[in-house]
Amino acid sequence: MSEQKATHLNHSELWVQWKEYGNVEAKKKLIENYYGTVEYVSSRLAIGLPKNVSKDDLMSNGVMGLIDAIEKFDYKRGLQFETYASWRVRGAILDGLRQGDWVPRSVREKARKIEDAYQQLEQKYLRSVSDAEISNYLDITEKDFQNMLQDVAVMTITSLEDPIREEESETRMSLIVDEKAKNPDRTVNDFVLKESLMKGIEKLTDKERTVVSLLYYEDLSLSEIAEVMSLSPSRISQLHSKAILRLRGALDKQKGLLMQDM
Repeated sequence: MSEQKATHLNHSELWVQWKEYGNVEAKKKLIENYYGTVEYVSSRLAIGLPKNVSKDDLMSNGVMGLIDAIEKFDYKRGLQFETYASWRVRGAILDGLRQGDWVPRSVREKARKIEDAYQQLEQKYLRSVSDAEISNYLDITEKDFQNMLQDVAVMTITSLEDPIREEESETRMSLIVDEKAKNPDRTVNDFVLKESLMKGIEKLTDKERTVVSLLYYEDLSLSEIAEVMSLSPSRISQLHSKAILRLRGALDKQKGLLMQDM
């Protein structure tokens, strides 16, 4: 089939031509048709990243993720390709960021300290802890704690996209977002991790829970969330950081318990 003919095919026909007949022109047309997914995901992930992280680099990695998605997608299952592709694109971009080691060690250490503080205190009190309690535990002022949250904000954007276990590809967020991809062979361990994550969300403050819901479920940007909640973008960023670090602490604790049982 010529390139001109491939141009006039609808999406379903393009998938047939590419998957069944290996039509390269159909594949190129699919890449063009879904390129907007790369632009959208790249723009969302670019929020809060350091200025030295190039948007072009994000887009380049995202395109590789899109191509990977087109090559692996099974169009016969009747699933939405946009949903599948967005996760592949997101994963490719985050892989590129991790390989670039764009987060300074000092920032990683700050994030780990806050995460550990949430884990220790919330395990002790069995409730959400306040900024004052965290600050006291870290032996810093509340203002310094807010500054720490601002510093680690650029790191928490990938926190729920990290693999649950280093040797696997399933992420924390996939446990609560990708409900359409339920696996009948899901292990008991993964079910426990999902339950732990859901309980962690329940322990978030109302504002933190709202930010997580709007960002990961309603797909709003941080600036849009700031407008909806009538708060500054920096405040939304802090709420997001606290929510993610709380959830990471809860999941890391559960993951440690599961590893002991293995």
